[in-house]
Amino acid sequence: MSSITLAAGLAELGIALPTEAQQKLLAFRDLLLKWNKTYNLTALRDPEQAISHHLLDSLAILPHIGSGPLLDVGSGGGLPGIPLAIARPELSVSMVDTVQKKTTFLQQAAIELGLKNATVHHARVEEMSGHYAQISSRAFAEIALFVRLTRHLLAPGGRWLAMKGVRPDDELKTLPADITVEAIIPLAVPGLAAERHLIILKAGS
Repeated sequence: MSSITLAAGLAELGIALPTEAQQKLLAFRDLLLKWNKTYNLTALRDPEQAISHHLLDSLAILPHIGSGPLLDVGSGGGLPGIPLAIARPELSVSMVDTVQKKTTFLQQAAIELGLKNATVHHARVEEMSGHYAQISSRAFAEIALFVRLTRHLLAPGGRWLAMKGVRPDDELKTLPADITVEAIIPLAVPGLAAERHLIILKAGS
């Protein structure tokens, strides 16, 4: 039943994934719910709901993901980082969270799912180093704070990808003057009756 729901949702999103990737996505869902009993990684307990609210919600931004290294900030239970790493095995995906039990789960998930392209950091993002072409977040912080905490990590010409619910016009008003809103993309997530938006931002030269 679950695989049909996932396959139908992917088709609706216009995303074609091989069977192996779809199986890994469902295996990740199962791992998340199993660890959730002890680690409290998500408020969701229902396996069917987890497909729409976690897997498909994360993958809705896949068409907007570029090719350069991606850092997922405040990864928590690995959303959207792990679904993106599964869907794009050639993409380097780094995930960071300050909570040890969450990064322990992320490490274990990457090992069990054989995600050679996924790296996990237990750190405060403002203390990290490196450069990333893409920096994503899903319900991590207000956009201005997200940009401020991660600006030193964005590679020249890089983009921020902020996943939000309702269109965050008030948050966008608080951005520094040299930050450009490149796109505000409404997302329709199959099985999810709630507003979703992807905000793509760039830093001024």
